[in-house]
Amino acid sequence: MKLTVTTFVTLDGVYQAPGGPQEDPSDGFVHGGWSAPYGDEDFGRFMIEVFDQADTFLLGRKTYEIFASYWPNHDDPADPIAGRLNRLPKHVATTTLTAADWQNSRLITGGTRQAVADLKAQDGRELQVHGSGVLVRWLLREGLVDTLHLLSFPVLLGTGKRLFPTDALPTAFALAQTRVTSSGVVISSYERSGHPEYGDFAEE
Repeated sequence: MKLTVTTFVTLDGVYQAPGGPQEDPSDGFVHGGWSAPYGDEDFGRFMIEVFDQADTFLLGRKTYEIFASYWPNHDDPADPIAGRLNRLPKHVATTTLTAADWQNSRLITGGTRQAVADLKAQDGRELQVHGSGVLVRWLLREGLVDTLHLLSFPVLLGTGKRLFPTDALPTAFALAQTRVTSSGVVISSYERSGHPEYGDFAEE
């Protein structure tokens, strides 16, 4: 399976608490819910397209807890997002959880790199990561991301947790597709293409 990350960021790279004020107010973050005003039909259509490709989910602990508190209570087998989140396998990378009660969930509590490699080796289309900023930062450091759907929202916050680690593995990506929603969200889809290439403008 291909490991695909779908993540929301501000123009200054903040990923913290896009969906609501209570998602993650840690470190005094007061801007929770910054993505909500930009939801529109274009955004919803893209997210349905993404979830339609999912065979398995890989989630960080915080995102898992947010999803598990919401989606089981809004279940509809015919819904393209709820139906998949509630029924497909969910693997949770965590060092703190001791149980995962949401149906079809299991914990990854050690040997995360090997566990992710084993999941990617399985037959299927996509092993999807949604949200899960801490996990995404680790996946980028380990060079495990195959596809990156980066949704850039037209807002600057100045404070908050940044997505891209300073110790990410140098990796080249090719732009596969880009679109802009009616509310101004730029959706860029990148496919990993190998190692970065370097040059020197002074030699041209």
